[in-house]
Amino acid sequence: MATTSDVHVGSFIRFNGELCQVLEYQHRTPGNLRAFFQAKMRNLKSGKLVEYRFRAGEAIQLARVDFRMLQYIYSDGEDIVCMDNETFEQLHIPAALLGEGKNFLKEGMEVKVSFEEDTPLSAEPPTFVELVITYTEPGERGNTATNTLKQAKLETGAVVNVPLFVNQGDKIRVDTRTSSYCERVK
Repeated sequence: MATTSDVHVGSFIRFNGELCQVLEYQHRTPGNLRAFFQAKMRNLKSGKLVEYRFRAGEAIQLARVDFRMLQYIYSDGEDIVCMDNETFEQLHIPAALLGEGKNFLKEGMEVKVSFEEDTPLSAEPPTFVELVITYTEPGERGNTATNTLKQAKLETGAVVNVPLFVNQGDKIRVDTRTSSYCERVK
């Protein structure tokens, strides 16, 4: 058993029999009252947010979670198929674990997946990906003074907003956490 001082943001704990990931964790000492830890957690099964106050020194059950880098191969309905680069084993991972990041995956990209025993808990695509624009409306000359955006369809099928000066065939860098354009790549 661990105590409240062993927990940090990103930790996986068992809370009320459910597996949760800690999103925010703050130590508070209000006035002359006892100190406590305020935690905001996401239940990994239901996806609901839970807030709870732990007493200082309270026993908490940490979950053992392993992180592995897997190579994305292809999408298979509600799952994505990834290969472990060490054992060459193919694993089916629910695409819902990636959230909106699944729209930016290309064959061969690395995906960070967390496992508890053999059950996948969460998955993260690369933070930044470089993709080619397959279709966008042509930008008008001289419209670069304003911060106007237009939609562009990427090679993976995802649609992002880009500045007017970006054209079809350009390679751009996209932030998968926010699904937003970062910069044009040469």
